[in-house]
Amino acid sequence: MKNLETFIAVEENSIREVMKKIADNAKGLVFICKDGRLLATVTDGDIRRYILAGGDIEGEVSKAAHYSPVFAYREESGSAKDIMIKQGVTALPIVTRDMEIKDIVFLTYFEEEGTGKKKASLQVPVVIMAGGKGQRLKPFTDILPKPLIPLGEKTITERIITKFQEYGCDPFYMVVNYKKNFIKAYFADNEMKYNIQFVEEEKFLGTAGGLKLVQGKVSGDFFVSNCDIMIDADYQAILEEHIRKGCIITLVCAHKKYRMPYGTVEGDAQGYVCNMQEKPVLSYNINTGLYVINERFLELIPQDTFVDMTELVNDCIEKKEKVGIYLIEEEQWLDTGQMEELQKTYAVLNLNY
Repeated sequence: MKNLETFIAVEENSIREVMKKIADNAKGLVFICKDGRLLATVTDGDIRRYILAGGDIEGEVSKAAHYSPVFAYREESGSAKDIMIKQGVTALPIVTRDMEIKDIVFLTYFEEEGTGKKKASLQVPVVIMAGGKGQRLKPFTDILPKPLIPLGEKTITERIITKFQEYGCDPFYMVVNYKKNFIKAYFADNEMKYNIQFVEEEKFLGTAGGLKLVQGKVSGDFFVSNCDIMIDADYQAILEEHIRKGCIITLVCAHKKYRMPYGTVEGDAQGYVCNMQEKPVLSYNINTGLYVINERFLELIPQDTFVDMTELVNDCIEKKEKVGIYLIEEEQWLDTGQMEELQKTYAVLNLNY
C-alpha cells in the first residue's frame, strides 16, 4: 500500500500546492478526488502546459486536470501492466466500484526494452556520435571505448540501436574517433550484423562537428543520438512532431526536478524580505543528447572545425530557424556518460555492476 496522501488532491487546491505534492511523491502526478472519489488526474506535464499557456500558479488545479482518468477496478489489478501499456500511462489507480482509490500501481520505464516488438517502420537514418574519449568514465575508458561499455549482455550502443530498430529506423551511421579500430572490430565480429556504416573523424571535432561528415550520406530528417544515453519514448511521435512544426532541429529534453536543500529568501529593491520558500523544488529541461535533425542543419556546420551542439543550436535560434523541444520525463532518460549515472543505469536495468 502506498502513502496515498501524497498522491491525492482536491479541485480547490492551487497549482502551487499540487506541485509540492508531485515533488513529494516523485512520481510526476496526482489524482484529483472529491469526497474521496476519483475525478481526474493531473501530471507535471499538464501543469507545465497550463503555465506555458499563461495559467496562474495560484489558480485551482481543476483548470489543468484531465477529467477522463485511466483506472482499474480491484478485480482487474492483475492486468494493471497491460492496461498501462495499452493506455500509455505510467500510474494506475486501483479503485472500488464507487471510485474510491485503494492502491496505485506504477509502470517502470525500460522494462519493455529489447522485446523486439516492432512499433513502426520509419525507415529513418540514425547517426550515433561515438567519437569522444569518455573522460568521465575513466578508468573504464582507458581500456574500453565508451560505445562498448557493457550493460548486461549488450553494449550501450547495441541497446541504443535495438531501441531504434523497434521503430524501423535504418541505416545507422556511427561517427568514431577514439579507439575507432576497436569499435569497428567489435561490430565486424558481431553475430547480430547491424547495418552500420562507420564515419571516421581524423581529429576531435566536438559534440557536433563530426556531423558534417554525414552530409551527402543522409537526406531529409534523421535522428542523432549520443552513444551514452538511452531514451524510452515514442520515437515515431518525436519524429512526427518535429516534421509537423517544420523544425531544423528538435531537442529531446528531460524534465528534471531538483529540491533545494535550503530555504530560499527573496528580497525587494528596498532590502525587505518579500517571500520565503522552504526547500523549493526547481525544475529544468535537460538536453538528453537525442535529436531529430533536418539535413539543412548540416549546412550550418563548418568544415573540419571543432564545434559543440550548443553553439550550433544557438546559431539556429539567432537565425530565426525553428528549434523544437520534445519533453519527456526524467525517468525516461538514462545517462551512462559519467560513473554515478552509469551505476544508476545498472540499478534501473537490474544488472550487476
